[in-house]
Amino acid sequence: MRQAGRYMPEYRAVRDRYTFLDLCKDSDAAAEVTATAVEVLGVDAAILFADILLILEPLGVGLEFAKGDGPVIHRPVRSAREVDALPEPDPRETVPFVFDAVRKARAALPAAIPLIGFSGAPFTVASYLVEGRGSRNYLHAKRLMYCEPDAWHRLLALLARTIVRYLNAQIDAGAQAVQLFDSWVGCLSPQDYRDYVLPHTRAVIAGIQPGVPVIHFGTGTSGLLSVMKEAGGDVLGVDWRIDIGQAWQTIGDGFAVQGNLDPVALFGPRSEIRRRVQQILAAVGGRPGHVFNLGHGILPETPVDNVRYLVDVVHELSQR
Repeated sequence: MRQAGRYMPEYRAVRDRYTFLDLCKDSDAAAEVTATAVEVLGVDAAILFADILLILEPLGVGLEFAKGDGPVIHRPVRSAREVDALPEPDPRETVPFVFDAVRKARAALPAAIPLIGFSGAPFTVASYLVEGRGSRNYLHAKRLMYCEPDAWHRLLALLARTIVRYLNAQIDAGAQAVQLFDSWVGCLSPQDYRDYVLPHTRAVIAGIQPGVPVIHFGTGTSGLLSVMKEAGGDVLGVDWRIDIGQAWQTIGDGFAVQGNLDPVALFGPRSEIRRRVQQILAAVGGRPGHVFNLGHGILPETPVDNVRYLVDVVHELSQR
């Protein structure tokens, strides 16, 4: 999850030369930090360096990555009129730098290391677009859902079509798997997920090129797993708020499962990191299809040596 980041000196050295958005748009730099993270950490797959909101800038909503505040949408979309005024640009034309970064990262990586592309899921991208920034209660997004449901569905359908084109273009450029991040969807009840989100996430996953593995990940989704699996895909990602064995029992057969170490565990001593890895592997119980990962992204202050140690321990304890 977010392999390249501020916890790495190599990343900070590159980042010093760019704003975050400019780094995303420089395909050489984005490919460099993608490949460097794999080299430093020794992981089994590379995750493309990009951001889930890049597809929003071409909508003319005023995307900015404000220092200390994270992403900001200066012209949020909160009414049916504003939804219907949105354009529907083709990502191949509006964010070509992402696909250039995929090609360059793929060329820089060892052949045995797969490259994972990604996008935000329709709900999370829509919520950013409607809220305008991070939120605790998602008031504006839920109000649009409940008060103007037709407009909400038009918005998510537009985003779903855009995301399908965006992910398939990453695949055409060399991504060998794709991950759909629904980082905010845990704010919903199961029924709201079914009514307002499921059709659109299902449409995205159904639109991905056949044969390409799709990872579907959300945070705070312990109560949503049974309905999220209806969206399809090959892998369901779970965060640390649920025992992974329990999650797998809820999800059932037919899916691989990704997860689920608490990222803050990487601040603990190595003995504690090892103990937690052992617990997760024991809960998985040797089932095929487990993708060991964090339950969300690496925090900026994380000691790099502990991340490398985690990778080494997982390799050691999961050998057969």
